[in-house]
Amino acid sequence: MREALQLSYGYLFEKELLQEIDACGTYKNIKQGEVLMDIGNPITHMPLLLNGAVKILREDEDGSELLLYFLEKGDTCAMTFSCGLGKNKSEIRAVTESDTELLMIPVMKMEYWMGEYKTWREFIVDSYHTRMKELLETVDTIAFMRMDERLLKHLQDKAKVTHDDMIYTTHQEIAYDLHTSRVVISRLLKKLEKDKKIEMQRNHIKVIDL
Repeated sequence: MREALQLSYGYLFEKELLQEIDACGTYKNIKQGEVLMDIGNPITHMPLLLNGAVKILREDEDGSELLLYFLEKGDTCAMTFSCGLGKNKSEIRAVTESDTELLMIPVMKMEYWMGEYKTWREFIVDSYHTRMKELLETVDTIAFMRMDERLLKHLQDKAKVTHDDMIYTTHQEIAYDLHTSRVVISRLLKKLEKDKKIEMQRNHIKVIDL
């Protein structure tokens, strides 16, 4: 775990902070598709990703999900951390996009580090700005892009965060992420394949246009 922590965060944090993270963090190895945090859960811990990827989702009143952004190695969800500081409950669902290694850090410890370590403050602020930019990009995507463009971008984003041009998912799972129907996704996947932007195989989708 220490080696993974050093590889993922050693370039960001000083030795003393890394030692504190190592001492208080709870290591978890989580399989793809598991829920890390759900809507309504009290926010007591936050993840620091060592390997893998996590998708962050919102849910409407009917239970339909919408993908907001991905977290990958070296990330944390600073926006949810800000909710934790206010002792609020989670307003997002975090689901592992691939097999993931992470450290769960107590929110109170993270709050303490804000006053103790400049590198930690910079990390949280940078992470918050990154998440905000991704949220704005999500809004722009929904408002201004055609569904086939949204679908291709979604597949490209998945490939980038998992570092694999092979996407192992179902048409229904993609439909959930993009808040549309499986029929629409299946039709648009065929169009993207015809345009040679992807290649559909039996159990996965190969992203050609990266």
